[in-house]
Amino acid sequence: MVVKTQSKGREVTGLHVGVSNVRRYFPKDIAVIELQLDHLQIQCGLQPDFWLDQPEIHDARLCAWLESKHLHGKPDRRSIPLALVPAGENSFKLELVSANNAAPADLAADTAM
Repeated sequence: MVVKTQSKGREVTGLHVGVSNVRRYFPKDIAVIELQLDHLQIQCGLQPDFWLDQPEIHDARLCAWLESKHLHGKPDRRSIPLALVPAGENSFKLELVSANNAAPADLAADTAM
């Protein structure tokens, strides 16, 4: 699935997963997911409003990893698309992708609110 970075100014604050991705990939009974970030594995809590109107993942370690990949927000606040690939039960691998590798319809549909 395609997700996007979230930024406040130039600071990366998390990932925007999108409502359709939440419905498809995230059962409502889970409170924590595992993210695989290269060789690092972290557990991220999901807030109750994740399934309602805030399909976002916020974690300081995730933000630090995104910053280390130079995925900080651009001055015009454009989000950067990433691939969030299912990797087991409640586990996902976050991978860098370019917008050229994803179909424009996929980017729009998967990150729609």
